[in-house]
Amino acid sequence: MKVVTLGDELLRKKSVLVGDIDQGILDFVQAMFETMYTGKGIGLAAVQVGQLLRVFITHVSQDTPRVFINPEIVETSLEMNEYEEGCLSIPGVNADVLRSTGVKVQAWNENGKAFTIHADGLLGRVIQHELDHLNGKLFIDHVNPKKRERLLKSYKTEKASA
Repeated sequence: MKVVTLGDELLRKKSVLVGDIDQGILDFVQAMFETMYTGKGIGLAAVQVGQLLRVFITHVSQDTPRVFINPEIVETSLEMNEYEEGCLSIPGVNADVLRSTGVKVQAWNENGKAFTIHADGLLGRVIQHELDHLNGKLFIDHVNPKKRERLLKSYKTEKASA
């Protein structure tokens, strides 16, 4: 699968709910994992591979691979922290992003089973990052405008020279 990169209008669109979790979804999720691992990522949203579906996957160290279908954050911690983020859709760009230190998420897994998870640390951050993708938002949207402008300029310069 090809990863959609910054500049593609798809990344700014809101993803739609998944109806049936059928074999097509299962095959798609498996291909997403392969794409994420190839790109050395720890999270990937369906929109990043061209599908406007409310699906994302995660695999952070010391955790199992996870599938989130029709996810919804139902609670966020009041405590915030800053941490450097990157994104397979904006290769070579990293920035410190302020997010909640933890979240409570409800979703469906690849077996069609509903689950709720309390996630903090890196997993909590990745969940927030990937859920942003499903709503047409990128991590650079959380950066102050001047810094975002510099990041975008360096991204365009690197992309042009590649």
